[in-house]
Amino acid sequence: MEKILSGVAEAFRMILSGDPEIYQITWLTLKVSGSATFISILIGIPLGVLIAWWKFPGRRFFISIINTAMGFPPVVVGLWVFLVLSRNGPLGFLNLLYTPTAIVIAQAVIASPIIIGLTSAAIMQIGEKMRLQIKALGASRWQTLVLAVREAKYSLLAAVIAGFGGVISEVGASMMVGGNIKGYSRVLTTATVMEVSKGNTEVAIGISVILLTLAYLVTLGLTIAQHRR
Repeated sequence: MEKILSGVAEAFRMILSGDPEIYQITWLTLKVSGSATFISILIGIPLGVLIAWWKFPGRRFFISIINTAMGFPPVVVGLWVFLVLSRNGPLGFLNLLYTPTAIVIAQAVIASPIIIGLTSAAIMQIGEKMRLQIKALGASRWQTLVLAVREAKYSLLAAVIAGFGGVISEVGASMMVGGNIKGYSRVLTTATVMEVSKGNTEVAIGISVILLTLAYLVTLGLTIAQHRR
């Protein structure tokens, strides 16, 4: 208990003292996870709506793949992104390995199936009777789709929250493709692991408190947006 209290005190000390390194790591964490979530939204919501709205051959198989991908271990995703971005990989010429961009790519791969799966589930909840009622009112196919998305907006925001929560808390993929380079690609999760390995438990707890606070504030903002009328 004493170590936990010391860690919380360390978190306040790092924040109030204006520690430039901790502020840089926190900002990079927010920027990387925010960018990954945004990319996942651009990919996940349209694909989720498409899967739920249109029936096509192999649809059930595709849904099963997405559901499986929702549970992929981040370290496995990190390994495959590492292989793709490594010097001998297909995208090695871009020299993205051990950069914040590599972390964004890995986290986007992690979050996209979550948002796709939850979006498709949300749209599927809209019953066929409601679709017929909307069409009976004279709505076009596109207008029907827009109204269905509006009807499921709370569930879609929940999908976004789940996607963000899945990436801001992961460490394996970030460590593998980002390299945990001080002042460049170190984020809060990788910094926590590093401090634990060095035996600096209080500092690790302090960083974890900052990470939890950051995750809570972002999630709170999304929750407020979710319940706004």
